Amino acid sequence: MSFPGTGKIWMNGSFVEWADAKIHVASHVVHYGSGVFEGARCYSTPRGTACFRLDAHLRRLFDSAKIYRMAPAITYSALHDATLETIRVNDFKACYLRPIVYRGYDTLGVNLLPCPVDIAILAWDWGAYLGQDALSNGVDVCVSSWARPAPNTFPTLAKSSANYANSQLIKMEALAEGFSEGIALDSFGHLSEGSGQNLFIIRDNTLYTPPLSASILPGITRSSVITLAKDLGFQVREEMLPRELLYIADEAFFAGTAVEITPIRSVDKVTIGSGRRGPMTEAIQQAFFDVINGEVADRHGWLEYVYPGEPRQPVAAGGNTTAARK
Repeated sequence: MSFPGTGKIWMNGSFVEWADAKIHVASHVVHYGSGVFEGARCYSTPRGTACFRLDAHLRRLFDSAKIYRMAPAITYSALHDATLETIRVNDFKACYLRPIVYRGYDTLGVNLLPCPVDIAILAWDWGAYLGQDALSNGVDVCVSSWARPAPNTFPTLAKSSANYANSQLIKMEALAEGFSEGIALDSFGHLSEGSGQNLFIIRDNTLYTPPLSASILPGITRSSVITLAKDLGFQVREEMLPRELLYIADEAFFAGTAVEITPIRSVDKVTIGSGRRGPMTEAIQQAFFDVINGEVADRHGWLEYVYPGEPRQPVAAGGNTTAARK
């Protein structure tokens, strides 16, 4: 989906028109990928416009910046307020949010310290990442020939722009082979994650997901899925997983801000389970969409409302019972 090319972007404390939000071609981030960023979503709910786990996303942004020694010249509270104001100034009811901290224009070379630390916040309308149909019917994926970084090479706990060069290779390879996505292994051959999504596998009514030590990003949606699965009474195990578990899984799905909860129907042309969204995936997906759409009580305090006067009246007891994102 292309950018709209209109609206306002927050840059270093001021709003600028979309077309004027520019940096110099000699900015350090252009040449060396010296940036960290976040991806968060804001949803239109019956009670108003609400950001999903914005605090957790901004905390991870500051953690990523600290790992890369890029101290933003802004407080957490100020950046939080600026993010909400970016939604308001663009009059969004639902949107995708992209705050980014990056090294700007001063000099080039591997030593990034002389370059200023700049900050921007973008917001735009971004629908279902892998398509609306994928949310119910699932996607066909492959195991990539590209592995995730080995320990002590790149810090995978940081959501760094540079790390996504690896993700691009995974994604392009998958598309070239006719798949929607690729799944990477870690440097030891264990399951890691998708190009930009965390991975979950269901086998014998147990939900499995790779641990942080498998070179994964500690996903906000991932942690939400784990919480919701436990709320539903499912057993959850975080452990190193062999590749072949994919082929004998009863169900599998991706989780992430962009993909939300997207079922996997085949891996390397091997059908997963029945070849369609399975019952545990559907239950977790339904619980997730009920929360983000404001159709049930926000038990975990994940929604933050954006506009004055919101939230409006509470949802009725029992919430919505319609199928997730039909």
